[in-house]
This record gives sequence, structure tokens and C-alpha cells, in this order.
Amino acid sequence: MSRIRVAVAGASGRMGREVVKMVLGDPELELAAAVSRSADLTIDAGRLVGLEACGVQMSSDLELALVEGKPDVLVDFTTPHSVVSNTALAIKHKVRPVIGTTGFTPEDIENWDKQCKELGIGGIIAPNFSIGAILMMKFAAQAAKYFPHLEIIEYHGDQKLDAPSGTSIKTAELISETRQELRQGNPKEEETIEGARGGLYDGFRIHSVRLPGIFAQQEVIFGAFGQTLKIRHDSYDRAGYMPGVNVAIKKAMELKGIVYGFEHFID
Repeated sequence: MSRIRVAVAGASGRMGREVVKMVLGDPELELAAAVSRSADLTIDAGRLVGLEACGVQMSSDLELALVEGKPDVLVDFTTPHSVVSNTALAIKHKVRPVIGTTGFTPEDIENWDKQCKELGIGGIIAPNFSIGAILMMKFAAQAAKYFPHLEIIEYHGDQKLDAPSGTSIKTAELISETRQELRQGNPKEEETIEGARGGLYDGFRIHSVRLPGIFAQQEVIFGAFGQTLKIRHDSYDRAGYMPGVNVAIKKAMELKGIVYGFEHFID
């Protein structure tokens, strides 16, 4: 059986390096291209991540890398500013996108899904590839059936570009599938400082904390008469996302169209 050829966008970034290491460490996968706008283009991708040379030089041109490297899958952990054009390029060249970056719209996903189905390829877009984070989302959606009063607090480092996080939005979407819309709190509540109560989603609030020293955490707090329930997930290292990315790469080869959310692959 031939190995799955993988291109990595944002390969010199902190998450991209972990993806490169994961790909090089899996005998079922083959690194086809490593793309970064900022990396030294004379460096071998293996050397870049502290491993032996693998024979793949860094590239700054994604489209050229897709044409010359002929990957089956593109893994993208870049930025919200780059992900839309990167995904469009991948699909144009019949490369299956596995996207862990936020910054697209529901219309983007719908359009890409249609294009992928027409081309006979599949892809996965997921705000979070951590299996623990997916379980947190699923548990929260289950709890919301019995505890409809809730708030979400998500914590990230102060350099994160988007707020709220894609993970918190995905959590909110899953909760809303099991919980009827409910306007919480006192109907006469008034914010004396704008934004103090967080962002409003389907009647509940999402709060975004941005501070140096934090990697990625999220908790969903449920309140009821005489009790509270907290469901929390903490990420401490980017390597924790790699088992999920590995599964996504292999699942993408079996799909037709775009699947939004890694929870579809966790029973």
C-alpha cells in the first residue's frame, strides 16, 4: 500500500513543526512538501524540526509546492489571514485539505464542500484536533440537556488573533443542538462596562481570556439550583493535537466533501 503524501502549510510555525515531526514519524505517511513564508529555504524540513534530513527542502510558494510535491493531503495550521486562500489552492489542485486554522465562514465551507464533491475528494476542517477537547465538547452538549444555564470561558495566549476561539464556537454549536434557546440571567441586567458579560450566543455567554503564559484551556460552567457542574479541558503541549491530526489525514482519504468538526470521528 502506498504511503499518503502530506504537504504542511505553516511548517516553520510551532504547530506546523509538530505536524512535520508526526508525519516523518509515521511509516504510513510521507512528507511531500513543507511550506512557510518565513523559513530559511536552504533548510531541510527534517533538520528544521530537529530530526535527520528527509530530502524535502522548505518552500515559500504553496501552489508550486502542491504542483511539484504532488501531495494527497494539505495540513494547514497557519493564520486566519492565509487559510482561505490556502484551502482554495489545495482544492484547485485536488489536494485534500485538513484544516486546523480558523478564519473562514459557513459560506466558505459550503462552497468548498461542493467543490470537493465535484472533484471526488474530501477534507476535514476542525477548530480543535485534541481528542480530550472533543470529549469535553461532547460531554458539555450532553450536560446541557439537563443543565440549560451555562457559560463558556476559554483561555489562550495573548498573541491569539481571533476571539472567541474556534473551539468555543464549536462547543456552543454542539450545545445549541441539544438545548433550546434560553435567555439567561436577569432580564433587567445592564452592562456598566461594555463587554463585561462576554459575547452572547443563543442565550448564553462566551468569555475569552488572553494572557501571556497560557497555552489553551476551556471550561463550560453549568448552574442549577443548589449545584454547579464544570467541564474543563487543558492543553499543555502542541504534541497533544497530533494523534487527532494523524487520524484526520487518514480519514480525509476516504471522504467525499468537507466534514466540519473532528467530533464526527470520535464515537
